[in-house]
Amino acid sequence: QVSFVESGGAVVQPGGSLRLSCVASGYSFRTYTISWYRQAPGKERELVASLAAIGSNSRYHNSVKGRFTISRDNSRNTAYLQMNSLEPEDTADYSCSVLIPPARVWGQGTQVTVSP
Repeated sequence: QVSFVESGGAVVQPGGSLRLSCVASGYSFRTYTISWYRQAPGKERELVASLAAIGSNSRYHNSVKGRFTISRDNSRNTAYLQMNSLEPEDTADYSCSVLIPPARVWGQGTQVTVSP
């Protein structure tokens, strides 16, 4: 069974940094693209960043380009999201995800709150 354990969420001031971690299990982690999504209260879930299984192809939501970096350690079945220059608009529940056709699976998420 595919599952994820996310960690690293916290309350941080604007301009601060956090690093989120996501430990995956139940599938061949190194074989699939890994993604981070976020959902803020009252808003739809949105893709924050994704990283391909092979090579270094990554993509980012326009609002986080230049501030967030996604990475992965296949030896540890772990994905990371380094978040710098955090803004109040980044406040959301962040979860990692994998698409193993035909289903997309999400983790439980970790809460990030950016507040003075």
